[in-house]
Amino acid sequence: MSFSSLRKHVRPGSGWRVFVLGALLWPMAAAAEPVTSDSISVNVDQAKLVKLPSKVATIVVGNPLIADVTLQSGGVVVVTGKGYGATNFIAMDRGGEVLVDRQIQVEGPTDQLVTVYRGVSRETYSCMPICQRRATLGDGDTYFKSVMDQASALSGQASGASGTASPKSN
Repeated sequence: MSFSSLRKHVRPGSGWRVFVLGALLWPMAAAAEPVTSDSISVNVDQAKLVKLPSKVATIVVGNPLIADVTLQSGGVVVVTGKGYGATNFIAMDRGGEVLVDRQIQVEGPTDQLVTVYRGVSRETYSCMPICQRRATLGDGDTYFKSVMDQASALSGQASGASGTASPKSN
């Protein structure tokens, strides 16, 4: 079959239509996260929802100090970044068959941070929109304990306040 005979079988303008269709669909295809991605990226102290097969029954996390993975109904897992680094998780069905084995990469916070060094001790502040103390892995022990104690006290007051509130009776 010669080139001239091929030209007769192709409609004029159809190449242009394919090009335009491809140009319109390309942004949607590029923005979609691949379903078979081998790695999940999550920031420390943040969570991400990931859809897995619905028959997942057991989750095993390689290093729970780096990430926590909690199975929800319908095959959805919540991946929470606990510490910097990489680990993996394995999802199995009731028979022990491995359905998913994926890497988890836990990265640093994305908010605007200011780091203050006092000698070898480090303090971190989140500056969005004003600077406030923030407990971050790697901060000095005294600073970290002080921030965590304040957060625990605030949490205790909030839960105590909600636990003591009772409806008024007439």
